[in-house]
Amino acid sequence: MNRNRMAVARLWLTVAAILTFAALCPQQALAQVPARFYLKPLAGVSAIPLIFESISGNTNPFDPSHRVTLGADFAEVDATMALAGYALTFPLFERSAMAAVLVPMGRISGEASKGGTTLFKESASGFGDPMLEFTLNLIGPPAQMNIPDALAYEPGFSLDLLVDLMLPIGEYDNDQQINIGQNRWYGRLGMPIIWQLGPWVPGRRTTLELLPVVWLFGDNDDFVGQTMETDPLFQVDAHLTRDFTQTAWGSLDLSWYYGGKATIAGIEGDKRNDIMAGITLGYQVNDNLNLTFGYKSTLNDDGPDDVRQDLFMVTLTYGWHPMVEGMRRLKSE
Repeated sequence: MNRNRMAVARLWLTVAAILTFAALCPQQALAQVPARFYLKPLAGVSAIPLIFESISGNTNPFDPSHRVTLGADFAEVDATMALAGYALTFPLFERSAMAAVLVPMGRISGEASKGGTTLFKESASGFGDPMLEFTLNLIGPPAQMNIPDALAYEPGFSLDLLVDLMLPIGEYDNDQQINIGQNRWYGRLGMPIIWQLGPWVPGRRTTLELLPVVWLFGDNDDFVGQTMETDPLFQVDAHLTRDFTQTAWGSLDLSWYYGGKATIAGIEGDKRNDIMAGITLGYQVNDNLNLTFGYKSTLNDDGPDDVRQDLFMVTLTYGWHPMVEGMRRLKSE
C-alpha cells in the first residue's frame, strides 16, 4: 500500500507540475504573455488566474498599441491593473487546444504637456475590454488524454496557432484621451513556438520560447471627437526558461515591437521600434496553486517620442483537473 501511495505521489507531482506550468495566465498587460504559458497540460485542465500589475511610463497599458501622445515633450501615465479570467484545455482534431477569457479592470491616470502647456490631465477607472483567446497546436505531441500521456509529454519542438479578440465593451469616455476601454475592435494572430533544450526532467527543464504575433486594430471613430487609425503592430516575445528545483523556475524575457503608427484626424505619428527586457520567477505553491513574479522595462526609451514603460506583475493561478483530483483522493486513502 505504501509503495502504491509513493507511485501515485510521483505521478501527481509530475502531472501537477505540467498543469501549473501550463496554467499561468492568458495575458500579461494585455500585450505580454508569460513564459511557459503554451506548455501543454492534460485535456480538460481548468485554470483561474488572478493577476495584479503596477505600471508606469508614458503610454496607456490598457491599449496594446501603446500610442505615445503626439507633439508632447512630457507625458506620464500610472496604472494599477487587475485581471481575472478562466482557461480550459481540450482536444480538437487530436491536437491540444485552449480557450480562455480574461477581463481587465483597474484605474489609470496620466498627463501630457508641451512647452509648459498642459495638453491633458485625466484619470479613469472601471472595467476594460474583455479578451477571448483560442490556441491550437499544429506541430508537436498529440493531445494528452490520460495520465500516461501526461507522464510521457515532452514539448520537443512545438508550434501553435493563436487567435485573440478584444471586445469593445469596456468603459470609455469620448471626452478624454486616457481610457480603460478602447472603443474599437482589435486582436492579434500569432504562432507560439516552444523548443525543448535538454532532458524533460522535473528540476532540469529548459526551454527556448518564441511568440511572433501581429496586432490588428479597427478604427476608433470617436477619439475626442476625431478618428484614430492604427497600423498593424508586429511583436516578438522571447523567453529562455530554466528549472531551479522541481517547484521553482525562472525566465529571461525579451520583447520587440515594430509598427503600430497611429493617425489621428489625418496627422500621422511615429512607428514603434521598441525593446523590452525582464525576468520572471515562478513557484508551485501546492498541487493546484502557482505563483509568479515578473518585471519588465523598455530599453531604448531616451527620446520624448519613444515608448517608456516599467511593469511589475504578480500572478496567482488556481488549476485543476477531475482526473488529477481523483488521484489526490486516492493518495489520501
